Amino acid sequence: MSGRKSGGSSTHVRAPHVAELVADALRSRILDGDLPDGAELPKQEHLLEEFGVSRPSIREALRILEAEGLVSVRRGKVGGAVVHRPKADNVAYTLGLVLRAGGVKVDDVSLALNLIEPVCAALCAARSDRETEVLPRLRAIHEEARACIDDPGRFTIVSRQFHEAVVECSGNETLIVMIGALESVWSGHAEAWAERHLEQDEFPDREYRQRGFDDHEMLIRLIERGEVDGVSREARRHLEWAPVYAIDEENKIVPGLLRDESGS
Repeated sequence: MSGRKSGGSSTHVRAPHVAELVADALRSRILDGDLPDGAELPKQEHLLEEFGVSRPSIREALRILEAEGLVSVRRGKVGGAVVHRPKADNVAYTLGLVLRAGGVKVDDVSLALNLIEPVCAALCAARSDRETEVLPRLRAIHEEARACIDDPGRFTIVSRQFHEAVVECSGNETLIVMIGALESVWSGHAEAWAERHLEQDEFPDREYRQRGFDDHEMLIRLIERGEVDGVSREARRHLEWAPVYAIDEENKIVPGLLRDESGS
């Protein structure tokens, strides 16, 4: 297949490979929900009959989907391929890899959350159904934090769950996926940092934890009252100081960021 550029020079457009066309068709079925998570793809014999292509083309199509994480191909006598619909956890894991490979610093990740998480908090406050869809979850996490405030390691995990819940309760699916992935990256870093510094007895004292707990309580109250601007300001103020503990002198992303959220 060929075309013409202006000036008479030609350009060639590569026709899709047969295997890519088969992979496109199967990918669409997975993403559209026609093949649910955990389902088995039709056996190769059925795929051969349906698409009218060679066995090597079917195998190559399955390799494409497997490389994308959309299927797991079982070899041997059992054979077959199992469907894996994309999940937000996959995004978090890949994002962590990209940031680590790019040498992104911890304060860079923190700044991104400082800028965007207050938007999610404001969306929580703006929800007309916040009393049933937002506040019960935030209150439950907050009460768990109250119960473990004297356990620094556990408190770190629960406090991060609060921030993740603010994003997940925003009601905006795009933010939930994108910012939720960034929250997971930061949570992985914070938990690994906390574990390391607890062992060295260098973790922030109870006063620091109490201050964070009180800030979260204020955020809940502002969301409860529907104060969109107020909760945004409070979230921004909180995020200006709260993450500082996890940014050490080297300002490096610690290995915990790369914990495997892919489910593979």
